[in-house]
Amino acid sequence: MNPSSWQAVAITTANDVAERVKALDWERVAQDFDAHGCAMIENLLAQEECDAVAALYPLDGMFRSRVVMGRHGFGRGEYKYFNYPLPDIVRGLRTSIYPYLAPIANRWNQAMGIGVRFPAKHADFIARCHEAGQRRPTPLLLQYGVDDYNCLHQDLYGEHVFPLQAAILLSEPDRDFTGGEFVLTEQRPRMQSRPEVVPLKQGDAVVFAVHHRPVQGTRGVYRVNLRHGVSRLRSGHRHTAGIIFHDAT
Repeated sequence: MNPSSWQAVAITTANDVAERVKALDWERVAQDFDAHGCAMIENLLAQEECDAVAALYPLDGMFRSRVVMGRHGFGRGEYKYFNYPLPDIVRGLRTSIYPYLAPIANRWNQAMGIGVRFPAKHADFIARCHEAGQRRPTPLLLQYGVDDYNCLHQDLYGEHVFPLQAAILLSEPDRDFTGGEFVLTEQRPRMQSRPEVVPLKQGDAVVFAVHHRPVQGTRGVYRVNLRHGVSRLRSGHRHTAGIIFHDAT
């Protein structure tokens, strides 16, 4: 790896990320989750960090696979899954955000009558995944160009699924690209779907439900399904980092 590539990998340590994540208003995040099924975290990464992570995309040795969306009917554009060991900044985001989301995930499962509970530490949950044969890392980088988009989908990779995930916008809207909004839809029983467009800027993260979430109705709690995607880019290029907390088979 050349010096500039190494600098891109090492710009921020896992401990740096952990301190930053600890200072976030997680009570507000939990409230937004309960109300909307997603929560935005502004300025999670600095511009130079975003640029450095996006610059990893051509370094094929850091990734285990590349997916061209059009070949699979996923949309247009492409993405790559990181290989282990993850870059420090990616590992730091994954391991430091998880402990704040695990209580929300456990509370949601209890409300929906789902028996699965998640441990407090990410390492313990990953050990559960690996014991079940889910050993492939799932954090990824996505790359979009003009007219690219990502169809509405759910990131389910095996039996063990952590029900919340994060996406971090690495490019700046209206400077690097236009269009390309992050979109969530919520499919409610016997009702029309509810859309949500999250107005991300460079360095902002959105944390959202992978599959479903509980909603309080007049007759008690019911379950709604969520999907996420990206609308069509009108111009430029867009990079995003995806932080998924379970591993894949």
